[in-house]
Amino acid sequence: MQPLLTTRRGFVRGTATGAVLLGASGLTGCRRTAAPGIPMIPGEHSSLSDHLGFFSVDEPTIARVMAELTARGADAADLYFQHSRDNSITMEDGIISRASSSVDQGVGLRVVVGDQTGYAFTEDLSLAAMLAAARTAASIAHGGKVVPPVAYSHGQAASYYPLTQPWAEVGVTQKLPRIARLNALARAADPAVEKVTVSWADGEEAVLIVDMHGKIHTDLRPMTRLWCMVTAKKNGVTQANSANLAARQGFDWYTDERLQFVAAEAVKRTMILFEAKRPPAGELPVVLAAGASGILLHEAIGHGMEADFNRKGTSIYASMIGKKVAPDFVTIVDDATQPGERGALNIDDEGNPTEKTILVDHGVMASYLHDSISARHYKHRGTGSGRRESFRHAPLPRMRSTYMENGPHTRDEIIASVKKGIIAETFTNGQVQIGAGDFTFYIKNGWLIEDGKITAPIKDINIIGNGPEALRNVTMVANDTKLDFGGWTCGKDGQSVPVSQGMPTTLVSKMTVGGENV
Repeated sequence: MQPLLTTRRGFVRGTATGAVLLGASGLTGCRRTAAPGIPMIPGEHSSLSDHLGFFSVDEPTIARVMAELTARGADAADLYFQHSRDNSITMEDGIISRASSSVDQGVGLRVVVGDQTGYAFTEDLSLAAMLAAARTAASIAHGGKVVPPVAYSHGQAASYYPLTQPWAEVGVTQKLPRIARLNALARAADPAVEKVTVSWADGEEAVLIVDMHGKIHTDLRPMTRLWCMVTAKKNGVTQANSANLAARQGFDWYTDERLQFVAAEAVKRTMILFEAKRPPAGELPVVLAAGASGILLHEAIGHGMEADFNRKGTSIYASMIGKKVAPDFVTIVDDATQPGERGALNIDDEGNPTEKTILVDHGVMASYLHDSISARHYKHRGTGSGRRESFRHAPLPRMRSTYMENGPHTRDEIIASVKKGIIAETFTNGQVQIGAGDFTFYIKNGWLIEDGKITAPIKDINIIGNGPEALRNVTMVANDTKLDFGGWTCGKDGQSVPVSQGMPTTLVSKMTVGGENV
């Protein structure tokens, strides 16, 4: 049960004009101060008063709102203040075709009683609007009144994504040479390249989380992504493919070496399609390439290990804690503590510290991913996995950076062991039934293996299977684990959050491959 209050009184409290001015100021280059009406986001080491002042609230205001939120009783309650700024630029055929800036701000108010959650949000941070939202969220509660804290303390957090220069200080005139350089690199890589599109995105998000026990947590979260799409034509045939980089990093992360890498990767993925064929259809061994194949691990297996699906009995893993689910050499983790990664988090969206959570420990199911509600239900310590898309949403147990750890084999040993099969290299999309773990994934690039050797490129393949079954059918895992460098976004219950994923080269003994009937 989640009653919602959708009070919308303009774009940001600083007025919509501020958002327009921010977009305009971005076109003038780098500057220290923000546009009129839009304050600078507090830095990583700013004081609590700076963070409170940024959202135009103080401790008495927070105490009043919390008292209203918990007036009818609460097992847990929190306020989630969020301010986000996002910028994007697109270059097509060497010309800037689009550029935009956006600002969003508001607060989400949550009260939890047993298994019920009352949630409301408002974009208006006036006391009257927040009190109205608090009353709406509290309408589900029935119990003794909670005494709100009279004083608040600022919790300390890790620092996995410090910046030398905040994105708010980086102007378009600094970004344009990097965008143009990537465009030129991709165009020069092969004479068959006809069109190059480069998309740049950057932003930062300030959050302030207040709980009913008097703790205040703050975080400043940067994000950036650079995408290169290439279209090439040979002998009347057109092919297209892309590559992208994403991370919680700053402007200086975009070195010339990284620009060269993404250009080369986009062109390589495109040009190999002219040679590639569809493989024979049927049940075949599938080698999951290191890195991007983590999407299968994430979707077909990871979601089933999120605690809410198990608490409701909809996951196949609901009764599997402590049981064997994979070979002894398989260990799967979800880790928010990797510096600069897209899925890294200093704190989760409930203010809890994050960690490296072992989900499968040497083949044995070890833990679910918990938010505060599921941790309380299972009487389990939290894992710092409560995440939400924005202040408009209540948190859910979510993955952060999910990957398989190194195994005892090598990539060459794995390929040599396959008489006839495929390598799945780059994935574009797929569908998964969370409960049972049934999946279908579309592979854009791959390779055919015959008699232990890579013989030909393949393309446009579907692989079909079941996540838990595929996990049991893992027969070899290499020692080359890595996270994919692309910008993955995970969707669940209508919410999207940034994630990382990866794995080592892994052999699954059999999957259904949708190729050509021969």
